[in-house]
Amino acid sequence: MDVVLLLVVVVVAVALVFDFTNGFHDAANAIATSVSTRALTPGIAVALAAFMNLVGALLGTGVAETIGSGIITPPEGEDGLGVVLAALLGAIAWNLLTWWLGLPSSSSHALIGGLLGAGLAASASVHWEVIGLLVALPMVLSPLIGFVLAYAAMVGTLWAVRSRPYLPTQRRFRLAQTISASAMALGHGLQDAQKTMGVIVLALVAGGLHEGSQIPLWVKLAAAVTIALGTYAGGWRIIRTLGRRVIQLDPARGFVAESVAATLSYVAAFAFHAPISTTHAITSSIMGVGATRRLSAVRWGIAGNIAVAWVLTIPASAAVAAGLYLLARPLLP
Repeated sequence: MDVVLLLVVVVVAVALVFDFTNGFHDAANAIATSVSTRALTPGIAVALAAFMNLVGALLGTGVAETIGSGIITPPEGEDGLGVVLAALLGAIAWNLLTWWLGLPSSSSHALIGGLLGAGLAASASVHWEVIGLLVALPMVLSPLIGFVLAYAAMVGTLWAVRSRPYLPTQRRFRLAQTISASAMALGHGLQDAQKTMGVIVLALVAGGLHEGSQIPLWVKLAAAVTIALGTYAGGWRIIRTLGRRVIQLDPARGFVAESVAATLSYVAAFAFHAPISTTHAITSSIMGVGATRRLSAVRWGIAGNIAVAWVLTIPASAAVAAGLYLLARPLLP
């Protein structure tokens, strides 16, 4: 088999491994609140999230095109494929570390950091204007917007149901969480599976097997099915952190947090083609609804650990990817 073709096959396989880790790492994004409020049993929640991830992954390609052509332009041939492979391995390493620690970090930013690190190590063309507008700006704004919107929506919700009996109202919100969890899982598929699609196209272009940023159907299907399988495998360490350790949620707050985070994912994907972190969106939304009780209701120590992981994600995955590329470069043809 031709060396370039072999490298393309390896990179596509590793990209799907990343997609799988993305699924189980970020399963918490969609189902942690529903499981913690007992709106859904763990088994039903994971199956529902997996199915909606699959559907969401097939709904658009805007985010995939941003990742596939907007972050870096790698060299052609073996060197370019080495860049993409190192980027994926750096992202996978960070995903596994934060999963083990139970920290809901961003798989999206791990991948972007990996692409940046490997690209810089290879002296590839880096599209800083796109990174600033569609990565850095949303990375700062989406958690702030998520927190504020969730806080405001929760205050409005509490006012709307202020005269209704507590227990029957919470039961209705528990039922409504089936819809909000589905919407969140759909948004996760729409955002995160597309990132893997973009990386696979980046590898195909570097290998001379594809032109442009259009996503082939087989790439869409492979990424969609893989992230769904990863979601079905679950990510219980992170689910416990988001669902119980940041704040003790009730069904009303779970519903509002999921609805706000899902809305952010849809707007970013469809309106701006921006690869935002669904992890940042749901975590900040959970903090926002929790703060309506009182600020001390949020366990800010846990939130601080999460924030540290957010800050470190891009530089850490970039450093790992750059190191891997530099180690492997002498071995490339």
